[in-house]
Amino acid sequence: MISLIIAGEAIFFLPFVVPRIFRPSLLALFDINNTGLGRYFSVYGVVAMISYALGGPLADRFPARNLMALALWLTSAGGLIMARVPSPAVMLALYAFWGATTILLFWAALIRATREWGGTGFQGRAFGWLEGGRGAIAATAGTVSVVLFSWFTTAPTVAYDAAQGIQPLQVIILIVSGFTFLSGLLIWIFVPPGTVRGTENETISRTLQKVVYVLRKPAVWLLAVMIICAYAGYKITDDLSLYAREVLGFSETAAAGVGASALWLRALVAILAGVLADRLNGVWVIIGAYALTLAGSLMIGAGIMQADTGITLLYLTLTAAGIYGVRALYFAVLGEANIPVALTGTAVGIVSFIGFTPDIFMGPLMGYLLDTHPGPEGHQHLFLTLAAFALTGLVTSIFFKRYTRKRG
Repeated sequence: MISLIIAGEAIFFLPFVVPRIFRPSLLALFDINNTGLGRYFSVYGVVAMISYALGGPLADRFPARNLMALALWLTSAGGLIMARVPSPAVMLALYAFWGATTILLFWAALIRATREWGGTGFQGRAFGWLEGGRGAIAATAGTVSVVLFSWFTTAPTVAYDAAQGIQPLQVIILIVSGFTFLSGLLIWIFVPPGTVRGTENETISRTLQKVVYVLRKPAVWLLAVMIICAYAGYKITDDLSLYAREVLGFSETAAAGVGASALWLRALVAILAGVLADRLNGVWVIIGAYALTLAGSLMIGAGIMQADTGITLLYLTLTAAGIYGVRALYFAVLGEANIPVALTGTAVGIVSFIGFTPDIFMGPLMGYLLDTHPGPEGHQHLFLTLAAFALTGLVTSIFFKRYTRKRG
């Protein structure tokens, strides 16, 4: 489980965690704006959507160790390209490549392995520990990266110029690439080859029958909408460090510290949500987390007490806590949706194909809002958008609870 936790976060360090923590510095180094970065995320999202659909059945047929280790090593290789600060065209191709390595080979295998490890009656804690552990890994790496970045940085980051020598963020990217590669070795050594082995010789018609069986379940569609809303909120947490920089007036290093602190919050909230889910009910915890997100994002979006840094940070904390709580549990309720363990990969592929569509549209949307409305106004629009997603997720979760209770 420890290996799964480490690998489960390391796979996303390069495409997402580095931009989340060092967003202002990354924009400067690569000489792009928020809209340009959003295009990278959008290309990733398009490839990821296809990969979700194909990767689900793949995870039900082949060992997790093989799929995940290969994914980590290929993703790490992409980091070596990123560290050279390539052209926008190469970066678009790189994000498309990462869309395949991180999702097609990795994602569904990780979720199935976690569900099997959790067994009966332990799903909340299994997924809570996975998400919380991933948050702790990301927080540790983020904190260390911020410290290293502050040591290396003697002047504001500027657009890349080879004559200036290696930039601090390039060093961080190379370190992260090395960690990702080592995570692949960890999976190869400690995850047994047959942990999630399915039927490699299964016919295509049998695979399609499984897909149709899952698609006919209304609870699966409700869960997919819940994931859309939660994941859109999670994408907006990429704005936390930029919000601290542009609205609260924090320094570049202090803004990166806000991003790293959010990762520690993610770890704490996810573990707590998992414990509560097993003691109470997973869907009720999700409903409460959505309500928290709605309240916090409305306060920020309305600009209430924006001049008070302490109050604003409290709003940000409540909003992020709600998002992380939902994110920790949306796969923990697969049992309530009456999905057999043997079909976990297929179900995860389907709900992920729908639920993670924010990978396509949230990056460009965030870039548009922030670049079209510079300063505090753009960030307020962004958090009002989050409030709309939180409200939708809250209502959908209530319907999901009512439907599964009647079916149960």
